[in-house]
Amino acid sequence: MRLQDKVAVITGGGSGIGRETAVLFAKEGAAIVVADVNDGGGEETVQMVRQAGGQATYIHADVSRAADCDAMVQAAETNFGKLNVLFNNAGIMLSQDDDAINTEEAIWDLTMALNLKGVYLGCKYGIPALRRAGGGSIINTASFVALLGAATPQLAYTASKGGVLSMTRELAVIHARENIRVNALCPGPLRTELLMKFLNTEEKRQRRLVHIPMGRFGEAKEMAYAALYLASDESSYVTGSEFVVDGGITAAYITPE
Repeated sequence: MRLQDKVAVITGGGSGIGRETAVLFAKEGAAIVVADVNDGGGEETVQMVRQAGGQATYIHADVSRAADCDAMVQAAETNFGKLNVLFNNAGIMLSQDDDAINTEEAIWDLTMALNLKGVYLGCKYGIPALRRAGGGSIINTASFVALLGAATPQLAYTASKGGVLSMTRELAVIHARENIRVNALCPGPLRTELLMKFLNTEEKRQRRLVHIPMGRFGEAKEMAYAALYLASDESSYVTGSEFVVDGGITAAYITPE
């Protein structure tokens, strides 16, 4: 097993990428702390892990709150004795997020609080625990929009993910000699509830699909397998990277017809 005897905290574990990753990590031998604000979804993920023979516990955590991030790390050490993998995955994408003129300040602030501050707080409390365990892996969910601009604006979301990417690089360098690796996972558009709620018409979906060389949206499970590599010792010489899993978007100029 690729994560035998490791302990992972996964934020946003109640659905989408977080849920798929929790189930996959557990199958590979990790004990899981599922953190989310959606208690029903988080508990359901825990049950899925347990039904598959894995170990998991749930904690309610709003990643924009320092006390909650501290508590989720403590939950890993209290329940499972240590923390080896921190997956800062929780995030939001709001339909009111637009360009600089039309995006309300409250939408900007909420997006930054969860998508960017939440990663900072996860690292603030997670890194000392990783040190106590002798090192480990941090995976921060950024996005391909941290690398590319779009004429279908979500300015707060895009800026927040750019911040995650920059934070990831700096933390990777700071902690490189402590056996702590920090990488950013940059998904392309995925067929998750989060994005499909936003792309609620066929026109909106096709506006994106035309730019994806593979011609389809990605699946949350495909991101989970990418996170598994970054969490495992197979990526022992990988840190500070932007791990792009986007169906070829960032490589494309003109896509196949």
